[in-house]
Amino acid sequence: MTELATGSIEVISSDDIVAETRFGDVPIKCVKTESCTLFFLERHHGSGINPPHNINHHANIESLKEAGVDKILSICSVGAIPNDFPPGSIGYATQYIDFTGVAMTFSENEAKFTSMTQPFDSEMNTLLHNTLSKIQPSLKLERTYWLAHGPQFETSKEIDAIEKLGGEVVGMTMPRECKLAAELSIPYSAILVSSNWAAGREPGDSNKALDHDEVSSKAKSKLAPVIECIKSIIAQ
Repeated sequence: MTELATGSIEVISSDDIVAETRFGDVPIKCVKTESCTLFFLERHHGSGINPPHNINHHANIESLKEAGVDKILSICSVGAIPNDFPPGSIGYATQYIDFTGVAMTFSENEAKFTSMTQPFDSEMNTLLHNTLSKIQPSLKLERTYWLAHGPQFETSKEIDAIEKLGGEVVGMTMPRECKLAAELSIPYSAILVSSNWAAGREPGDSNKALDHDEVSSKAKSKLAPVIECIKSIIAQ
């Protein structure tokens, strides 16, 4: 679920397409390799477009369903809360916590209850673990994602409360995708790129303000391990 350079993946052809869904149009990059077809979807539909609270998650996930994808690998920039997941670290989600109160479902007019006990695909997470543990052998990789409403960053006291409730990284998007993918029975996993310290957690400067451009720059600098994860999954 991101725009990603594919320099280390052997590409046969690449096309930019627009998928039409009942929820709206979705720009997708279709990349063909020797073994499979990859669809790269930037959840915001471009830089500065669709901030977190306005992302068209329904259109994004339905477009991938209509494309016939076997699985979805999400790539998420997150703020780090514990000191053992500093900026530049990469892990993966094993649980999420969503207390935003925002419903996210394809079933608006009928009761449909989808189990989310284990929200992320275990086979994909095993591949992510095996790949990332070779790159970061001493890092705890498994993390719990806390969904913040956005688009504002959190206060330092909110981060303190999130940590007490079990959140380890914080972001504004991913669990909503995960819920919709589960309703459509699409296996889903999420790579977590620690792009910044969460509010109040900057070592030596607990009052440091968060900067969107700085956060984005750090996330984009960590593409190499992400590409290795993609390669491990498409090799299966």
